[in-house]
Amino acid sequence: MKKLYMLPVLLAFMALLVSGCGVNKDYVAQQISDSEAKIDAKIKTVSDKTNTNDQEITKLKALASQLSEKADLAINKASGFENYQIIWSGEINFDFDSYEIDNVAGGVLNEAGEKLENYPGSLLEIAGYTDITGSAKYNFLLGEKRANAAKRFLAERFGINLYRMFIVSYGEDKPVALPDEKHANAKNRRVTLTIWGQL
Repeated sequence: MKKLYMLPVLLAFMALLVSGCGVNKDYVAQQISDSEAKIDAKIKTVSDKTNTNDQEITKLKALASQLSEKADLAINKASGFENYQIIWSGEINFDFDSYEIDNVAGGVLNEAGEKLENYPGSLLEIAGYTDITGSAKYNFLLGEKRANAAKRFLAERFGINLYRMFIVSYGEDKPVALPDEKHANAKNRRVTLTIWGQL
């Protein structure tokens, strides 16, 4: 008899447990759904950023190519410059993430300045490069800063007119040394100088 009185209590307790499990299952399902939505949103954000970076890199490479073509046209195609040829070339190197002109680079730029003074009608092409460390956008701007540092040095030290000096940045493109070569990064952190004129 005592057992029969306990049966409804036991059934009520079991019903409570079953309904509680249902609530817990719904709660867990909701939490999983919320987590999946957050992860999907993060994946979309990362994907969008990657696509944006790819587009920026493509634009920068196209811009560098256009600038190179314009420099070539200015030197080789412009009226009066058909007979110009390379009369001097040199190269300067930079420390990591730097565009400061050191003493060694200053010596090479002094030589370039003297050549430009000796050939008043000559033009100077200044091309900036970087190693592969960092983003393509950053490297493009760093290459430009390096080329401008050389241009500024020659303008201040020798009074070379700015219209005689053309700059271009290739950033990490057109490396002179491949990544598996010894000291490749140091070799690629450079500015090349090419003086065009009539001998």
